[in-house]
Amino acid sequence: MTSDAELLHPVVLHHIVNSLQWPALRPMQQAAVQPLLAGEDALLLAPTAGGKTEAAVFPLLSRMAQENWSGTSVLYVCPLKALLNNLLPRLESYTAWLGRRAALWHGDVPMGRRRAILRERPDILLTTPESLESMLVSSAVDHNAFFGQLQAVVVDEVHAFAGDDRGWHLLAVLERLSRVAGRPVQRIGLSATVGNPDELLAWLQGSGRGQRPARAVVPDRHSATPVPHPAGEIELDYVGSVHNAAKVIAALHHGQKRLVFCDSRALVEDLGQRLRALNVTTFLSHASLSVDERRRAEEAFAQERNCVIVATSTLELGIDVGDLDRVIQINAPRSVAAFLQRIGRTGRRPGSSRNCLFLALDGEGLLHAAGLLNLWAQGWVEAVAPPPEPRHIVAQQMLALALQQHRIGDSLWPQQWNGLTPFDKSADVIVRHLVKCGFLDVDSGMLFIGPEAELRFGRRHFMDMLAVFTAPPQFTVLAGRSEIGRTDPALLTAKVLGPRLLLLAGRSWRVTYIDWKRQRCFVEPAEGGGKALWMTGGSPQGLSYRMVRAMRDVLLGVDPPVTLTGRARSRLAALRDDATSVVHPAGPVLVRGDDDEVRLWTWAGFRANATLIATLSEFADPAQRYDDASVRLRPDVDRAVVQQAMADAADRICLPDVSDKALAGLKFSAALPERLAVATLASRLADIPAAQAVLAEPVQMTYLSQPDRS
Repeated sequence: MTSDAELLHPVVLHHIVNSLQWPALRPMQQAAVQPLLAGEDALLLAPTAGGKTEAAVFPLLSRMAQENWSGTSVLYVCPLKALLNNLLPRLESYTAWLGRRAALWHGDVPMGRRRAILRERPDILLTTPESLESMLVSSAVDHNAFFGQLQAVVVDEVHAFAGDDRGWHLLAVLERLSRVAGRPVQRIGLSATVGNPDELLAWLQGSGRGQRPARAVVPDRHSATPVPHPAGEIELDYVGSVHNAAKVIAALHHGQKRLVFCDSRALVEDLGQRLRALNVTTFLSHASLSVDERRRAEEAFAQERNCVIVATSTLELGIDVGDLDRVIQINAPRSVAAFLQRIGRTGRRPGSSRNCLFLALDGEGLLHAAGLLNLWAQGWVEAVAPPPEPRHIVAQQMLALALQQHRIGDSLWPQQWNGLTPFDKSADVIVRHLVKCGFLDVDSGMLFIGPEAELRFGRRHFMDMLAVFTAPPQFTVLAGRSEIGRTDPALLTAKVLGPRLLLLAGRSWRVTYIDWKRQRCFVEPAEGGGKALWMTGGSPQGLSYRMVRAMRDVLLGVDPPVTLTGRARSRLAALRDDATSVVHPAGPVLVRGDDDEVRLWTWAGFRANATLIATLSEFADPAQRYDDASVRLRPDVDRAVVQQAMADAADRICLPDVSDKALAGLKFSAALPERLAVATLASRLADIPAAQAVLAEPVQMTYLSQPDRS
């Protein structure tokens, strides 16, 4: 063992050598020992299966023994309950080396087990941010006693938190926990794929930024996103349909374990059903399957050899499903970071290598995959950027704090977040609105939960207030007493001829009874013909500026440095021929089609185009139509008018318009003044730098028909 490893507690070191039989720590694990033993905040970066959990836990166990920590001194926070379930046996074995204990607390843990944890607190508690907050507000938990000995928090897959509102929620809860503990709490983030580690670490530190020592532990930053070689390990194929994708998967890699990623639940169901029809041993995993159904599938997949599991991103974040031979991606993930997570599931056995086969279902999917692979080959990874202006999370946190403390001084509440922006005094306008609308009451200078909060969020002990997203309604699907999963109510209300058939867990079901009041649907097995559907809530996501510009580069002739099948090369050639009228290396192209439709092909991404359509609203189509690659303009504009309008708009960029549907999808928007809720969503939909880049480019003009990019 190296000198760094020898700083660990002797018992921990003994078990690393003798129980785990490790000859040495990995470079990242060695580099983490000193800063973590010193109590520094840290971000540990390594590829998937790079030993990040051990890099964090071994030094913390050493400190626990050396400094005689007692009670629940370490929290291990994950974004997924399944990931926590998967980690528990490892952490139980590690804590047992020192006669310590680890335990699990989340929404699926039975009440009896939770009571046992409250009676005898574990040294390490594995949990989610939502469960932490439920403990803080619960009258059954003495949070001062339970969290009073807290010393450190490990945040696994920290990038998955930081990129959305769960990250702001997590930061706010950690600040409140440090107030309960009465001390700054060491924060350790674990991540496999980020393009901006220093910024992510500063974000994770919260109010401790600039106040506490911190270190991003990346042993070799230049190889943090390695390009596998040879290129044959990454292959891009064009198959044209889900039916053909199933045939290709069924024909390849017999006797091997294959993980297939799809970016929608409906596609998982469709592909899974088709693979089973081809006699492929197939399992499914996505968020609308019941916990038991997912667990059975993942356990069976881990034990099988010649099989396929089809999944959404639920299996992206390191859940152990045994040794994988192959990863297959249908179309492409939205980001390079997601691709790195997915390819990182392979190549874990000695002598094996990381690999991924892309199967494009259509021209758009092929173009997206090729653009993504070009960015990946350049070593580029998206920066993790917390969504701006989380005013609705501020409102949620004020209400949660009122539940936790019952009464809060109307001038003292900013102290609970240790001055962290935006939970500081700048949120006073939100607090005043909460009082004005009855979400909070005030009496003698004290704030407490008001009647409007009771009415909107009080059901089930305010549980609805502890989740920061609005989930579209779903009906629970039951076969007898067994829960299969959940489906969208639109499938239960649509007109059908004959029996109503659902597709769930890769099988077809006939609906026998619908309990509308309790939102339950009872089914029995059917021979086939089922349909799967899930509506998505909130604002559309779209692709980023860099991703769409990389797709434009592909249309301009740049091939990704991977193996392209003959079908992929042929389809790419056709896409390029069709796109000659809409792509130009110098800038956007104004196209007037045969039907007199005028479209500006910016290739700037969804958010940039939303910003451009608002900025050029005088010349925009009244319907304000836009997508990842283009915006639709009025039919009477020409190149000179558009170029002048773009030049005039360069210094007066407008934020995008916000629809009523998007506003309704922002949870806790009702607890904000409407203008602030709209401003929050508009700032998140905008991409001002990308819009500025497009406005500075010269406009080309063509009078050809629009291409078919399907």
